[in-house]
Amino acid sequence: MVLAASVRMSARAVVAVVAATLVVSCSDGDSEVAVTVGAGNSAQSELISEIYAGALARGGTHTATRARLGQRGDYLAALDAGTVQLVGDDSGDLLSALDSGSRARLPDKLAAAAATTTTPAPGAKPVPDVSDAVSRALPEGLAVSDIADGTDLRPAFVFSPEHAQRFPDSLAELAPHCGELTVGIATGSELDPLRRSPDPRHDVLDPLHAVYGCDITHYSVYPSDSELRKALRDGQVHAGVLTAPAALLPGGAGELVPIADPDYAFRARSVLPLFRKGALSGRQIKQLNKVAGELTTDDLTELVRRLRDEHAAAADLARTWLDSHDL
Repeated sequence: MVLAASVRMSARAVVAVVAATLVVSCSDGDSEVAVTVGAGNSAQSELISEIYAGALARGGTHTATRARLGQRGDYLAALDAGTVQLVGDDSGDLLSALDSGSRARLPDKLAAAAATTTTPAPGAKPVPDVSDAVSRALPEGLAVSDIADGTDLRPAFVFSPEHAQRFPDSLAELAPHCGELTVGIATGSELDPLRRSPDPRHDVLDPLHAVYGCDITHYSVYPSDSELRKALRDGQVHAGVLTAPAALLPGGAGELVPIADPDYAFRARSVLPLFRKGALSGRQIKQLNKVAGELTTDDLTELVRRLRDEHAAAADLARTWLDSHDL
């Protein structure tokens, strides 16, 4: 009987040690916590999901991806339901979806605090920054980490080559000449299917006037960015406003010449991770922040074109990018 009791006590001790070891193992790493990274119906969203999933996997996390979840509202619902724990998004477009009345347009506090090239009107309120506005607008239960501030996905004001040489290369200096221009405005969602089609007055003409005093009186509206590029090539318009960076056009920007928008007439739009609170550990968030520190507009637009136009595999593109940045 004494021997049997001793065996039982030893067994319990072994179980306790094993259990304690498992607890330490699980709390010490992320390898046992699976994370599903979702993506909406766009090449950009799919690519970012593979980059995030790959970065987490290299940090020891079991990951899976779920593509083609739909539009922004659909993957927000998937996050809310716990179907996915993480998605990549666009700061400015996410803010528009969460708070349609927000005045924020500058990317972060540093940009908001910096002196601009235009003089604010007397009594004008400070312009809030997009980073802070997104954090404030997030529904309960969702969080974001570092924004990839090297990615600039704003609409682009572009010239055809022959007209670019005649005018300043910044909207701040171009403003006095805006009345001389015939400008095309692209609508639709060709370059980013998750971005709502812009309203020419509200999203283009009014911001250009408010920020720079650029008053465009001669303009035409085109149903897609590709149609606008054709109009620029054919000399139908002097300049154009694309729905996204010119580098996202099929084949890239080509001969189009982007004009600087230093004071953000077009709201800042940069890649950021959006996730369920408590779904990611500090170590996993650090992995995502490493991506934020490396991803650039040039990288992203080239990879999106290869995925969208050349039908390369998103996972392969993400793997190569992660390798090239030692992530």
